[in-house]
Amino acid sequence: MAIETTILNSVLILGGLGFVTGAIISFAEKKLAEKNGFGGKGEDALLELLPGVDCGACGYKTCNGYAAALSKGEAFPGHCTIISDRDNDRLSALLGKQSEPMEKTVAVVLCGGGKNCKDKMDYRGIKNCSIAMSVFGGNKECEYGCLGLGDCVKACEFGAIRVDTATNLPIVDMHKCTSCGACVKACPQSLIRIVPCRFKHHILCRSFDRGADVSKICPAGCIGCGICVRSCPERDITIDNNLASMKYKKCDNCAICFHKCPTKTIVGPAI
Repeated sequence: MAIETTILNSVLILGGLGFVTGAIISFAEKKLAEKNGFGGKGEDALLELLPGVDCGACGYKTCNGYAAALSKGEAFPGHCTIISDRDNDRLSALLGKQSEPMEKTVAVVLCGGGKNCKDKMDYRGIKNCSIAMSVFGGNKECEYGCLGLGDCVKACEFGAIRVDTATNLPIVDMHKCTSCGACVKACPQSLIRIVPCRFKHHILCRSFDRGADVSKICPAGCIGCGICVRSCPERDITIDNNLASMKYKKCDNCAICFHKCPTKTIVGPAI
């Protein structure tokens, strides 16, 4: 009887120790998760609130990657550019963290050529900019200009870009654009840049040719006269290799450069 009592007591003690140990481990894991900025919810709970389109605009290649970073406290809610305000608030509440919104950005096509720019050939091949570039450098006289064959349109999963038939140039819908950068990668001419939406004026030319040569083939191109550089009160425009460029750092949208540009290469507000 004494032996049975001893065995029973041992079992109860071991069971109690196991229960207490399990509770301590569970509590420690919860506290560690809270310390990392994650309220003990699984990544699946976070993924349910994310759009799941893997656009990469948040800085992570996939929504799963962003969710994992959120769960480890390595990222903040508010970095997804296409999540709804309601779901972003729920995400913040789930994590117990205040949202840290990123500045809204948009893709801008830095070319005003299109039908303004002369063609050097009648291209009737496959409508693909990269393929056209392999045929004598494309169909435009300007070797730096947009070919208007829509590689950026095909690359955009959100329908935020279309080629305007009147100008034969891509137009970006800022309300649909997620700044994922797919169009940037797709453009063989490197004409697309992601910029903050607060900047409303853009120099739509990437030609490094001399002004006299630019004028012969594209009246909308930058001739490197430097008037915009000298007139910008914020000194947010530079000129290098015959081409004026926006820094997109201090521009206050005063529009002086827009009004001064003799070739109307500077547009705004375009987005």
